[in-house]
Amino acid sequence: MTRPPTAAQRRIIEAADPETGRITGSPAQLTRLVVLKLAFRHPRPPHDHFLTPEGHRVREAGQEAARQPADPAPEKPAAPDGVFTARLGGEPGATPSPARAREVRTAWQGLLEIRRMTSPDGTTDRPSAWERSRLTHAAALALEAAGCTPASDTHPGYRVTETPQPEAVAVRHPTPSGLTACTAALEAAGWQVSEHASTRGGGRYLLASPRRA
Repeated sequence: MTRPPTAAQRRIIEAADPETGRITGSPAQLTRLVVLKLAFRHPRPPHDHFLTPEGHRVREAGQEAARQPADPAPEKPAAPDGVFTARLGGEPGATPSPARAREVRTAWQGLLEIRRMTSPDGTTDRPSAWERSRLTHAAALALEAAGCTPASDTHPGYRVTETPQPEAVAVRHPTPSGLTACTAALEAAGWQVSEHASTRGGGRYLLASPRRA
């Protein structure tokens, strides 16, 4: 997504079912929201559309703005385009804040809803196909939602990177305790995790893959 949603798109997002995130609109409108990664089309009939974690964040941001008094300046958005972005580690100026914590919480709840809606048995303990198509961002969101801190230019933390291995990401942390916390967070979020010795530079890192069963 390269620009904020239009007024018409925001109306659809804001009218989403508060429990399931289900949205309604014309086929063209719904397709556009899917392209913008604010919604996804359910794979099973009747193929309804539901908000993605980014869509849930946009919805909550709109509700929060509506509750704010008119005088104070609006809070700076988490990203230039107003869409939630998982922090992989290493982003300049990425510091913890109450606003960021709210965004992460909303995105994680939206992700759990995707799991529930797309799982045959309605469970939320395993990553969804949507997450498997966005491995690094899904893993980073699971880490940040569990309270792990991403690395920035001012403090140490986790870093999530792609790997040549199919359906696996690498997670690094400069401290053993931090790596242990990352392992616990990912396993609780439904990921399979193994720890390995780095062949370059020493240290340890994690390989994490979304659990299927």
